[in-house]
Amino acid sequence: MPDPPSDLVERLYRTPPDRFVTARDAAAAQARRAGDPRAAREIARLRRPTVAAWLVNLLAIERPELVADLAQLAEALREAQRELRGPRLRELSAQRRAVVGALIAEVRRLAGDVDGAPSAGKLPLAEVEATLNAALSDVGVAEQVRSGRLLRSAHYAGFGEVPRPQLRLVTGGDEPPTAAPAHRERPPDRGTLRAEQAQRAARADRVRRRTALEKELARARTDQERAESDLAGAVTAEHDRAAALDAVEAELAELERRRAVAEQELSRSRLARRAAERAASTARRRAGEVEAAVEALAAEEGDADPGGGPAD
Repeated sequence: MPDPPSDLVERLYRTPPDRFVTARDAAAAQARRAGDPRAAREIARLRRPTVAAWLVNLLAIERPELVADLAQLAEALREAQRELRGPRLRELSAQRRAVVGALIAEVRRLAGDVDGAPSAGKLPLAEVEATLNAALSDVGVAEQVRSGRLLRSAHYAGFGEVPRPQLRLVTGGDEPPTAAPAHRERPPDRGTLRAEQAQRAARADRVRRRTALEKELARARTDQERAESDLAGAVTAEHDRAAALDAVEAELAELERRRAVAEQELSRSRLARRAAERAASTARRRAGEVEAAVEALAAEEGDADPGGGPAD
């Protein structure tokens, strides 16, 4: 059964994980509408990556040349470990730390350019770093990283291949023994064997302790990243609440100002009403006085001419 188109897969795995399912289902529905049910089924089978895996996929898709450099460095590290070249291994280990640090910075930049990506404080960069280190040590993980379809972050307990040299006892064969190395022909005594066993046990114990410490370090970095993410969320929430409180306080101040203005207007209205009442009372009293004067004048006129006008 053919795989979905590579450009479609790249587009889906560029999508932030919280939008992946919606985008995948829309692509599957479009394939069904186009009359390609097999492609629709294959698209629907694509699984959503974790945030850390999405960041690694984003790096592999957008900057494949950097991932190729990572693969070359991994091969050089494995070669130096197989040949037990200490100085070269130390040099490559320092280079590994620098390369991984640069890749983490690039991942942060790429995520910042994606619309809808988590904020910088919420990016699981410790898991991304662990995955890149695992890709340096494990060929299978490196292939998944290069594919751009990683589904979850990866961890590696140790670092690199540590091949143990195949030792064998040389008995001399056909070569005649010489006088100088005569002590090599004698089997090692029990004290030497016990010392070698103790050294091997000590080396194994150091490897176990280093493995345990690396696991603990990975967990600690993950916890640190989670704590820093929680802190960033708490700081953002605090700022939001403070901004909301400032807005409420500003609104209250505006209401208080409007209340003071309204009270002043009400006081002026009351004064105007009282003045109008006084004016109306004065006008009513004056009207009454005038009306009484008119009535008095009419009465006087009536008394002065009781029988009407004079006869002709």
